[in-house]
Amino acid sequence: MSELNAEDAKIITLARSARARTGAAEGAAVRDETGRTYSATSVDLPSLKLSALKVAVAMAVSSGAEDLEAAAVVTEAETPEASDITAVRDLGPKAPILVAAPNGTLRTTLD
Repeated sequence: MSELNAEDAKIITLARSARARTGAAEGAAVRDETGRTYSATSVDLPSLKLSALKVAVAMAVSSGAEDLEAAAVVTEAETPEASDITAVRDLGPKAPILVAAPNGTLRTTLD
């Protein structure tokens, strides 16, 4: 597996930090077309359940992003749910999705 560029390493770090700060099951971060980043964690309330990737995409959209350059998720799972991938693709059809283990090790990249 090739070495991550600095910007991709940054969004994995942001996702890890968000997850660690709240103790959430997942952390995610996305980078929009202008280089702005948005980090989020999963939400697990009785009336609202959202994955970290969906929250990060929603934050980007609500801030005016029109495209995503990349997305990252830090999770125990091997791959994100299909609906999480779809959410990223809705905003960033060509954005790679970096899937990392809780220790930050890149597991795979979904192109």
